[in-house]
Amino acid sequence: MSSNRHIQLRQEKGVTLIELMIALMMSSVLIAAIYRTFIVQQKTYTVQDQVTDMQQNVRASISRMMSEIRMAGFGNCDNVLSLPGGVNGFTQVITITPDGKTMTIVGGFKQVKRDNGDPILINSVGKDVTGKYTLTLNYSTHNFDGSQHRFISIGGLVSNTVSSRSRNVLTLDLPLTLIPNTGTPIFKIQAVTYSLGLSGGKMVLQRDENTGDGGFVVAENIEDVQFEYPSQHISPASNAVVWMSVTARTDMSDPEFKGGDGFRRRQIASNIYVRNIAAYF
Repeated sequence: MSSNRHIQLRQEKGVTLIELMIALMMSSVLIAAIYRTFIVQQKTYTVQDQVTDMQQNVRASISRMMSEIRMAGFGNCDNVLSLPGGVNGFTQVITITPDGKTMTIVGGFKQVKRDNGDPILINSVGKDVTGKYTLTLNYSTHNFDGSQHRFISIGGLVSNTVSSRSRNVLTLDLPLTLIPNTGTPIFKIQAVTYSLGLSGGKMVLQRDENTGDGGFVVAENIEDVQFEYPSQHISPASNAVVWMSVTARTDMSDPEFKGGDGFRRRQIASNIYVRNIAAYF
């Protein structure tokens, strides 16, 4: 019987301490490799995500500015620009500060529409008891309420200022040299300023309509903008050009990126043809 027990004990083999240590060491090496791979992939994803955000920021900002710069002067703004104080303090279609960091453009950037997108059009033209011209619209609008919102372009052909509004009737300050037809659209003339600013501790590109409400953020992590005034005409002769550069950077610094301070940057520069500016030179 003792012989059978001896045979049974020899058959029930276990794991030795050395084998257990080897298994733990191999598992540790494998886990460390997997963890390192995960960290590298996570970092790569974070970097790619930041680069994508940076590129979207710079493209969105320059696209918005290009669209409005092209329309600078639209609406035949000479009537309102020649008024004392111009359009909310600006008397030129394009004003660029000497350092080239801030640009203000004036134009009929906004076609007046209802909240559902339907255009607000002129139904008829008349005069009030004082002899001032009035525009009766097909719908009421609040776009021209207040002195800082009074600048209007009629059909994009002639500019004027709104002295008062009563429901859907606008009273104009200046005489009409061109009587609009029924169905003519109207545009709000604005002085829009683009500049760098701080928001939440970050450098941002701001857009300010100069109506006292302050600017709002167009894009974050914009490190630099540069504008050059259209000092000369280029081909075709009826157009002027603005040179614009926008530099964006990633939100966070990467210590392993060999780029000075660790920030990745993208710069986009473009020549922008201003369609409506020739008449002002």
